Amino acid sequence: MDPLTHTATGLFLSRAGLNRWTPNAAPILMLAANAPDIDIVTAGGGSLNYLCYHRHLTHSLIAMPVMAILPVLLVWGVFRKTVHWKGAFLAALIAVASHLLLDSTNVYGIRLFLPFSSEWVRLDLTGIIDFWIWGALLLGIAGPALARLVGSEISSGGARPAHHGRGFAILALLFVLCYDGGRAVLHARAVATLDARLYQGEAPDRVVAIPSQNPLQWQGVVETREFYQVSDVDLTEPFNPARGQIFYKPAPDPALNGARQSSTFQKFLSFDQVPLWRVTPTSEPEGAKIVELFDMRFGTPQAPGFMTRAVVDRSGRVVETAFQFGAARPR
Repeated sequence: MDPLTHTATGLFLSRAGLNRWTPNAAPILMLAANAPDIDIVTAGGGSLNYLCYHRHLTHSLIAMPVMAILPVLLVWGVFRKTVHWKGAFLAALIAVASHLLLDSTNVYGIRLFLPFSSEWVRLDLTGIIDFWIWGALLLGIAGPALARLVGSEISSGGARPAHHGRGFAILALLFVLCYDGGRAVLHARAVATLDARLYQGEAPDRVVAIPSQNPLQWQGVVETREFYQVSDVDLTEPFNPARGQIFYKPAPDPALNGARQSSTFQKFLSFDQVPLWRVTPTSEPEGAKIVELFDMRFGTPQAPGFMTRAVVDRSGRVVETAFQFGAARPR
């Protein structure tokens, strides 16, 4: 998820009761809720390096204690604030866990079991940014201020209005939990809808339902032996498997093997979970071919998101490579 969502989640965890575990809980938890994204420093090595190491070890279970202690040390050592070490560490650990949980709900995923397994964990429930969640978080932030304003207007005798931050925080966190639970049910329906159809007479080898901002509308990516099909899935309407864009897989080609051996393609393949290859002849150099690899979760050859490209000469040698970091498909 995005930094705003993580930061607000850390704040609400503090307000919901974890502020009783240590002084200065709010800054600790807001920092801890963002701590795994410290891997942004890897962007200094270029976009492909960032792709390799974003949501890498810092988003794993084994790194959670380190990610939790860093914000505590920062608040205590740099800002010179008082902390209760045990309570602060446990609260920060919960905030780090919230980051991993939220990141696992979207289509990008996390590598939760590094360094023992590089398998991606992703639930495909929400986009990187979700405006419904933003709305609930905004209400959780603005609600207490509004409640105090109203309370001050109706209070008599100078009575101090009640603090409403805890209630709004709990409601916001419950909304996110219930919202993602509802998304999980709708995602399962979208996957079942896609999986129950034939596509040009072929049964799907696998299907992926990619979320949009509308919980009732999904982008279906169906893989068969010969092609991918990208189709809109509206859960309020009957699904027609004949509607959708078809992208055929290429025939075996030595250029594919050449590109696959390059460092750029190997790094991208460690990220790409729905790979579509494409081979196109090119005149420069003579007899060469362009090999492209797309991640179909984030776009198509017509509107690519994450992709890499290589020029492979007639001898199978990679002449040049390029990488595109982005997300063409709206999340």
